[in-house]
Amino acid sequence: MSERLQKILARAGLGSRRAIERWIEEGRVSVNGRTATLGAQAARTDRICLDGRSVPNGQVAPARVLMYHKPEGKIASRVDAQGRSTLYEDLPRLRGARWITVGRLDLNTSGLLLVTTDGALAHHLMHPRYEIEREYMVRVLGEVGESARTRLLAGVALDGRPAHFALIEKQGGAGANRWYRVVIREGRYREVRRLFAAVGLQVSRLMRVRFGPVQLPRNLKPGEWRDLEPRLVRALRSAAQIDGADP
Repeated sequence: MSERLQKILARAGLGSRRAIERWIEEGRVSVNGRTATLGAQAARTDRICLDGRSVPNGQVAPARVLMYHKPEGKIASRVDAQGRSTLYEDLPRLRGARWITVGRLDLNTSGLLLVTTDGALAHHLMHPRYEIEREYMVRVLGEVGESARTRLLAGVALDGRPAHFALIEKQGGAGANRWYRVVIREGRYREVRRLFAAVGLQVSRLMRVRFGPVQLPRNLKPGEWRDLEPRLVRALRSAAQIDGADP
C-alpha cells in the first residue's frame, strides 16, 4: 500500500504538508534515488530521502504535543540573524523528528503556544477551515467604545479581507489602560493587534490563554513546557477534524 509523500513525511514530524510540498517542488525529496514530483506516492519498502538523507518510512514514534508558555522577547524562528533568543532553546531535544509550532506568537506576545512533532495535526490546527478558537487577554491604551465594539464584532478589512472578533469582554483596568478578553477563530498575522489598530486603539500587552480546548495552566511559568495529556490531544484532533481526514 502506498501513500502520498506529504503524508509520510508529515507523519514523521519533518514539517507541515505545505512545507513538504515546497520541498518536493524544489527537488529536495527523492524516492529510491529519483527526484520526486508533487503528487508522488511511496510504499513502506521505498527509500525516501530529504536533502540526500534517509527519513523514516513506516512505523514512527508516537507524535508528541507540548503546551509551551512563550515569554515576551522570544522569537519563533529556529535561528535568528540578530542573535536573539528563540523559543526552540527551551524545548526538549529530538532525534529523528522536529518540533513544529502551531502558528506563531510575535516577539512581544506571550502565552500559550502548542508545539508538536505531528505535521498533519499542526496543519489542521492552523487551517482557517476549522475555525479553532484562540483566546487572548489584551491590554489596550484607551477604551473600546460601543461603536468600536460593534465594528470589531461585525468585521473590519485586513489585507482586503474581513476579520473580526467572535467575542469581546471587558475585564477591568485602571488609568489609561483597559483589559479585554477576546476570541478569534483564525490565526492571521498579528490579527489581534491589527484589529484594535483598525479602530484607533493600541495594544500594550497581549497574552494568549487558550487554543481550542487547551487552556494555559496558571502553574506553567514563562519558558516552561509540558507534554499534553492524551485526553487533550484527542480533544485537539477532534476539534481539527483530523481523524480520518486527508486535507
